[in-house]
Amino acid sequence: MGEQWLAAAGAGENDGTTVAGLADVHAGAGTRVLHAAVGRTAIAVVGDCPVSEQELHRALVAVQAGRWAELTTWPGSYWVVAARGHDRFICGDLAGLRPVYYTTAGTWATDPRRLGRDLVPNLALTAARIAAGSDHWPSRSPYEGIGLVPGGLGLLLSDGRDPQLVDIAAVTPVASLVAGGEEFGTALTEAVQYRVRAADGTVGADLSGGLDSSTAVTLAARVGKVHAVTYTDAYTSAEDASFAARIAEYTGIRHTIAQGGETELPFSFPDGQPTGLEPTLDAALYAMDRAYLSPAAGLLLHLTGHGGDIVLDATSSCWVGLLQAGQRRDAHRQVVAYARMRNLAPGPLWKGLKQAAALGRAGALEEAARNLETGRITPPAPGSGWSWCRLGAAASWLTAEGRVHVAALLREAAADTSPPERADEFDQWSALRFTGATARGWAPYADALGVRPVYPYLDNRVVRAAFAVPPVARRGSYTFKPLLAAALPDLPTWLLGRRSKGSFTPQRIAALQLHRHRLADMIAASPLNTAGLLAPTAAISTLNQIATGLTPIGAADLHQTLVASWWLTGRATVEAPC
Repeated sequence: MGEQWLAAAGAGENDGTTVAGLADVHAGAGTRVLHAAVGRTAIAVVGDCPVSEQELHRALVAVQAGRWAELTTWPGSYWVVAARGHDRFICGDLAGLRPVYYTTAGTWATDPRRLGRDLVPNLALTAARIAAGSDHWPSRSPYEGIGLVPGGLGLLLSDGRDPQLVDIAAVTPVASLVAGGEEFGTALTEAVQYRVRAADGTVGADLSGGLDSSTAVTLAARVGKVHAVTYTDAYTSAEDASFAARIAEYTGIRHTIAQGGETELPFSFPDGQPTGLEPTLDAALYAMDRAYLSPAAGLLLHLTGHGGDIVLDATSSCWVGLLQAGQRRDAHRQVVAYARMRNLAPGPLWKGLKQAAALGRAGALEEAARNLETGRITPPAPGSGWSWCRLGAAASWLTAEGRVHVAALLREAAADTSPPERADEFDQWSALRFTGATARGWAPYADALGVRPVYPYLDNRVVRAAFAVPPVARRGSYTFKPLLAAALPDLPTWLLGRRSKGSFTPQRIAALQLHRHRLADMIAASPLNTAGLLAPTAAISTLNQIATGLTPIGAADLHQTLVASWWLTGRATVEAPC
């Protein structure tokens, strides 16, 4: 995937070949392109897609009519470029795993280095995403002056008009979990199994022991040979490892377990680690990835369960959505049932959800901006549930100047009327885009490690089938990931009945203890600090408190800050593409 790219002919230096039927589009060497054209109407599909020539020719009717979403309904993960006279339509997938970058001048590329301009990181936006969440600016790339087409949207370029973002989500709601379960099961099974069959050889797979990777491995093993890999160390969940071993035995696959030690803990950032085109949380895990993925290097593809949490489950935003829809009694009943099943106090959760419903998206962003400007930054109360904008520990690490910049960006986001105003819809798309960004950010690491990852849970068909089911039905008060049980009831009952999930927190804290002094130096040298946005003393104080066991609060924000600081520092060493 990392070698594939497309770009408009006017977007700087392009050394690729012209795409047939689209003379103004260039593709990188080795890029797989399927295309069809009649006259001035053309379409090209690039990436992992089993579409037939006949299907592409039939799609030309949709191109001519401007029914852009119909061009995204095939299985797989891919980009689409279409021509209708002088119009050009370009999109990636719904998750944003296949990115499209663009400028206001109408140039575009799937790799920002192909836009023919310097890539200057947007430091204020980086700070805002750490302090207030990454989901408020989906059409902004990490770079100054370069836009990013959000997942669920496409880019339409027409003569004499500014670039337009057009909706291609095309999710058709179903009434219930039962109604949508079969369609989701079919879509996920196809997403896994067509790839395994096409590989026609042994494929690799992650097998953490969780529901998502275990399901993908089970489906794959029914049609082909699988070599699954699992990572474990002194801090990983013994229950996860037990489930992974049980799945391997149940499916009869080859299974390799890597035993990690101190050198594989997060935040080591070893020499030679690729920097990549954007900061990603997984950058902190490169040493671990290098250890456990080595048996899968060179295999035809590598299945992952990445994205399963997003499509199979929903957050407490679904109850905020019920409140917004006036279904207060139903929302309260479900909140109380959920809290009691997990030995939580329902009162704080109910209060927080009511507040989120009353504020709405724009109101919550305005409130967060005011709190930043006045310095009233307090951590959210435990058990308060989902929030439109949660100012975390990192918000308190901002300088006065940093708070001004982030507040201005939040007000800019509040004025944007395009995001959904229903909490459950807003949240599921935000989470999907974040997950897609994490996957695409890992591409250079996959290339360096010799694996070819695929993400069946992020395929358009799988996402649409999941999002068609109401979020409140996917949440489930009494079972874990009820959509999976409805979709694939033939999975082992001992797997579907699992209600626990391993945590990354112990590894992260151990790593912060081990690397504390070097990480403190990294924060002090961060471009976020030298630009006057981050107060390093405050961040380093939190690092020391977490590393010495005084508090776990702020570990997730610290993870983001460290990854961003490492990435920004290394940007100067990133070379232009050959």
